[in-house]
Amino acid sequence: MAFSLASKNEKCFLTRTLTAPEPKQRKEAIMTTILQINSAARSQGAQSTLLADELTVKLQQSNPGAKVVVRNLLGDSLPHLDDATLGAFFMPADQRSAEQTAINAKSEALIAELQAADIVVIAAPLYNFGISSQLKTYFDWIARAGITFRYTATGPEGLVKGKKVYVVSARGGKYAGTPNDSQTPYLTTFLGFLGMTDVNFIYAEGLNMGPKVAGVALASAREAIAAV
Repeated sequence: MAFSLASKNEKCFLTRTLTAPEPKQRKEAIMTTILQINSAARSQGAQSTLLADELTVKLQQSNPGAKVVVRNLLGDSLPHLDDATLGAFFMPADQRSAEQTAINAKSEALIAELQAADIVVIAAPLYNFGISSQLKTYFDWIARAGITFRYTATGPEGLVKGKKVYVVSARGGKYAGTPNDSQTPYLTTFLGFLGMTDVNFIYAEGLNMGPKVAGVALASAREAIAAV
């Protein structure tokens, strides 16, 4: 805004030139992306999946407009590691066959989906003191040296960073906090190795110990979900 004063031989008056303000730049809304990974061996009725669904809904409520991506590993039918898969992973890009290129494209698509997520919800039932073979195979397809982790002079560095991870674990017995819970330390170690260190566990334990115990377990899990 500029002002000018007329000369003394003229009537004294004040003129003002107005300059239009610069238009405010519109801020782009930052959308939260939630990736839900279902790893149960059952396509219907798995408690880990049902509870993970509830958690994702709760996270949507806390993050209006959030984009939700659901990865059902049972339907993906990823092959276990074998000669063909390992050969594709370690073959230089310019020397891959068409089959090896397709294998790498699938792996890289899964990794891109994970990297694009801000929040990761993993439905992880406890099977035989560990994770499902579906989840283990998924981990094998996303654990790629130079892509999701790298080795440095001071040790390995995870490259999947800035994620908040929730693991929903449904269990027939009660194992949390005991030596028989090998699932929790494994998941903590693996996810941390890839750079995901903010990992939160929600347990539903004792689901096969009778209706009363199962009811308490589900109520406890839902209480934990409500507190997220």
